[in-house]
Amino acid sequence: MTLNELDDEHSTEQDDSPRVLQIFRAAKDEDRPVNVSAPMVRYSKLPFRLLARENNTDITFTPMILAHEFVRSQLARDSDFSTSPLERLATPDGRQHALIAQFASSEPVEFARAAELIAPWVDGVDLNCGCPQSWAMQEGIGCSLMRDPDLVASMIRAARAQLDGSKSVSVKIRIHKDISETIKWVKIVQAAGPTFITVHGRTRSQRSSTPPDYNAIRSIRQYLYVPTLANGDAYTLSSTQQIAEQTGADGVMAARGILLNPAMFSGHNTVSIDSVKRMLEMCIRHPIPFALVLHHIMEMTAALLGKREKRRLGQCGDLLDLIDFVDERWGRGGVGGDGGGG
Repeated sequence: MTLNELDDEHSTEQDDSPRVLQIFRAAKDEDRPVNVSAPMVRYSKLPFRLLARENNTDITFTPMILAHEFVRSQLARDSDFSTSPLERLATPDGRQHALIAQFASSEPVEFARAAELIAPWVDGVDLNCGCPQSWAMQEGIGCSLMRDPDLVASMIRAARAQLDGSKSVSVKIRIHKDISETIKWVKIVQAAGPTFITVHGRTRSQRSSTPPDYNAIRSIRQYLYVPTLANGDAYTLSSTQQIAEQTGADGVMAARGILLNPAMFSGHNTVSIDSVKRMLEMCIRHPIPFALVLHHIMEMTAALLGKREKRRLGQCGDLLDLIDFVDERWGRGGVGGDGGGG
């Protein structure tokens, strides 16, 4: 469904279209790109997603979940996904917020079953076609799916058939070295009816130090009639606007930028200590393994600490030790209390 078609349907009293399309429409009315937090392995878990939502992120993604494990194991489901009613609330600026679960899979029935299992707690599902890691390629998931658009199309159709119309089904891709190959790929996949497509402007072999190819995203965008997200090197709110203008995308997905500064979509160009303390509060209320908590705080404070302080931070052995470090470095208050929203 295109944004124009969605505008036509908006005149009805009740909008039963996917929430993400309602968000795309609202952003279009406000003449701004949609703000999206990327799926990041291990780090897009509940506490981080809640902090991102508090800071005007329109759409958050779960980490990539292996559909095969999710379908066959209750233990995997409990380990890979947790949520809170807060994730379905509006952002502080009054905008709708959506949660998307991303899966890695290479089988239509498996992907559809995983979508069905998680559907009651999310606003949509996404198929990862962009993971560049060697193990993913060997398993036939992630970037390996960029070789088989017909399989991806069948997976989208299978998930759409399993879900009701209020849920979105999307894909996230990387580009080919030859952009004409990507254009052929998206034409085939688009015909299967994805709700939106995210394009990461790097090839499978390119590292994050390589600048994303925004011109390539713009070339691909010209062939898409579904909403499009651009992914690659979004670090500030102003940069997301520039990326959207340069690519023609309807929204921008941030990964590294929002990991460093979860308040970037609130207009903060650098991380605040309020955000650091708020992240700790979220981790107290919604526990995740301490190693992940420590990694988040190390990422968020990287520009605030000297070498000696970074070493001391890395030596924190548990959550209490980490809270003590933050209190000693930046003063008591906030952690465990009301705190600030960043």
